[in-house]
Amino acid sequence: MRRRIPAQRIVCIVLLTAMIASLGIAYGQDAGKKASSYLPVDIEEDFTSTMSRLKGEKSGVMKRQMDLLNERYDLSNRPAKGVTMSRGKPVQEGVRARLPKGMTWEKLAAMSPEEIRENNLMPKGFLPLPHPKHAEGGMVFPQFHIDQIKKQDARDLTRFDVDFDLPDHFLPEFPPAIFLTTRPDLGDVSKGKVVTIANFFELFNGILNPKQLEGLRLLVTPFPQQQFNATEDRRSERPSLGVACFDCHVNGHSNAATHLVGDIRPQEFRRRIDTPSLRGVNIQRLFGSQRALKSVEDFTEFEQRAAYFDGDPVIATKKGVNILERGSQVHFMGEFQNIMDFPPAPKLGIDGRLDPAKATPAELRGQELFFGKAKCGFCHPAPYYTDNLMHNLRVERFYKPHLINGRMAASDGMIKTFPLRGIKDSSPYLNDGRLLTLEDTVEFFNLVSGTRLNEQEKRELVTFLRAL
Repeated sequence: MRRRIPAQRIVCIVLLTAMIASLGIAYGQDAGKKASSYLPVDIEEDFTSTMSRLKGEKSGVMKRQMDLLNERYDLSNRPAKGVTMSRGKPVQEGVRARLPKGMTWEKLAAMSPEEIRENNLMPKGFLPLPHPKHAEGGMVFPQFHIDQIKKQDARDLTRFDVDFDLPDHFLPEFPPAIFLTTRPDLGDVSKGKVVTIANFFELFNGILNPKQLEGLRLLVTPFPQQQFNATEDRRSERPSLGVACFDCHVNGHSNAATHLVGDIRPQEFRRRIDTPSLRGVNIQRLFGSQRALKSVEDFTEFEQRAAYFDGDPVIATKKGVNILERGSQVHFMGEFQNIMDFPPAPKLGIDGRLDPAKATPAELRGQELFFGKAKCGFCHPAPYYTDNLMHNLRVERFYKPHLINGRMAASDGMIKTFPLRGIKDSSPYLNDGRLLTLEDTVEFFNLVSGTRLNEQEKRELVTFLRAL
C-alpha cells in the first residue's frame, strides 16, 4: 500500500523546485536551458533587430525600476541647510528609506532580527538594490556625465536599452574637486572641469611628473568594454571606442555610475556596484568587487582584462581587450592614482580626530558616539576611518531570500570597510548604493549592529560624519 505524502510536504517540494529552477538561469539564458558560466560569444540576432527589440523594452524596464525606487524611498530634493560637498553641491538630509506601515525606527530597532524576518518588516530600502537592468547589467552612466563626454570628445555613453536610475540630487557633485597629496598647496586642481583626453595635458602639465602624466592619459583614454565596443554585441547605437577609467571614477572620485560584479554566477546573484572614490587610494589595501586584489596596480590591470567584460576573458578577446604593460603603463596609472587625496577637513587634527578648539559641541558628542556606543570606530578607526579589512554584516538575518527585479536578495557576503574621510562627498552609500543619505546609513547600522541610538544621538553622529 502506498504511503500518502502530506499536503504540506507537497507544497514545500513545489516551492523548492521552483526556486531551484529560478536560480539555475544563467546570464542571457531562458528557463530550461543549461546554465553556463560564459557569456554568449556568437550573436545570432542581427544588430538592428537587437537594438529595435531592446529599445522597445526600455520603457518597461525603467518603469519597473522607478516603481521599485519610489516604493522604497522618499526621492524628494531636500538639501540640508548649510551643508555642501567640496565644490558647493548641497548634501541631502533625512532618512529616505520608507518604513513598513505602522512601524517606527524605535520600534524596529527594539525587535530581534528573527522577529523582523518572520514578520517581513525589514525596510525595503535596506534590502539589496538591483541594477536598473539586472538581467544584463553593465555600465550605466548618469545623464550629466553622458552630456559632458559628448561635448568634450564626441563619445556617446548613452545605452539604448536602459538609463541610470537614481535622481541627480543624491549623487556626488559634478565635476568633483581634485586634491593631490603631492601639491596640497594648490587645493582643487580641477579648475571646475571634467578631466578627459581633451584637456588633461593642459590641466596637469607642470604639476605632475612625466610618469604620472602618462598614467593620467591612460586613465582618461577610452578602451573597449562589454556594452561599449565596435562589435554587434554592444548597447550603443554606433560602434564605440569604449569607456575610460575616469568615466566612472570621474576626476578620480565618483559619479555613482553603476555596474555588476563580474565574479559571481548565476546572474541573479551578481551584485550592483556603486562606483567607489579613488580619493585616498594610497592608504587602501584591498581592491576589486570581492577585495581579492592587494594593490591598485593589480586592480588597474584586472579592470582592463576582466571587469570591463563581466569577468569573462573569452568575450574580452572578441571585443578588443586592452592588455596593459605591467612594468610601465600599469605602474604609471597606479602612481597617479596613489596621489589622489581626500578633501581637506579643517576641523580634524593630525591624528584624524576633531580639534576641540574648532569643533562644535554636537560634532564632539558625535565623535564620542562614533568611537563608543555606536561602535563605528571598530571598523573605521582614525585617521583614515578604515581598518582595510572585510566584514560580513549578515544583513540576511533580517529578511527571507527573494527576487527583487531580477536580483536575488540572499546575502551580501563580505564587504570592504571603505574610508570615511570626505564621506559627505560620496553619496549614495554601502556597496550597492542602497542607502541614499548619511541619515539612512546611520539608521541602517543602528539596526544591523543593534546599537539602540536615540534620535539625538543619531543626529549628532551624522553631524560628526559631515565633518570628516
